[in-house]
Amino acid sequence: MRAAIGALAVALAAGAVVAVPTETAEAAGARSGQVVYLTFDDGPSPAYTPKVLSMLNRYGVRATFFEIGENVAAHPSLTAQVARQGHSVQNHSWSHPDLRRLSASSFSSQVGDTDRAIRAQTGRTPKCLRPPYGAVNGTVRSRAAALGKQVVLWSVDPADWSRPGTEAIQSRVLRNVRPGSVILLHDGGGDRSQTVAALPTILSTLKARGYTFATLC
Repeated sequence: MRAAIGALAVALAAGAVVAVPTETAEAAGARSGQVVYLTFDDGPSPAYTPKVLSMLNRYGVRATFFEIGENVAAHPSLTAQVARQGHSVQNHSWSHPDLRRLSASSFSSQVGDTDRAIRAQTGRTPKCLRPPYGAVNGTVRSRAAALGKQVVLWSVDPADWSRPGTEAIQSRVLRNVRPGSVILLHDGGGDRSQTVAALPTILSTLKARGYTFATLC
């Protein structure tokens, strides 16, 4: 997201695909219900998406990437790589507009064009839509539902888009995470070097606390 609008995640557990635990700590976390959902917005980005993927691979974590259609069209191989590495690729609109302000036809194009771009690289049509800026109202919800989309927001927002510093991103996530949390981070839309740098501490600490990671949708 390019602006932080706090919101609770919508319909979290329903439809979520739980990652298969591979370590003792993860298995314990799964049994206790300590599952969190790591999400990345605004990619794919040739500068930062590969670095995020490398970090996730290092820690054996699966995440959900809400991608912008324009970026998918510009960097299709990155979207294919995200899916190939076992992550979920979902819809974040074509050009990151405020969906509340669009006509019905423009809304449909923003979502439909992004669906087609993602499906061409992953073989799957996104089931979830994350509205840019978290901007949601009844019209957005009803139009999304008519297109077969589940609207998903977040519950932990460290505002990494504003580049508050690596330590701030880490502490904001770790201080606020709870079982079932949906964590909002970014792999595109600007300089995401602080986000990349924050990931090792976030991932290692959450694992040490017994959390497991699952994909949404």
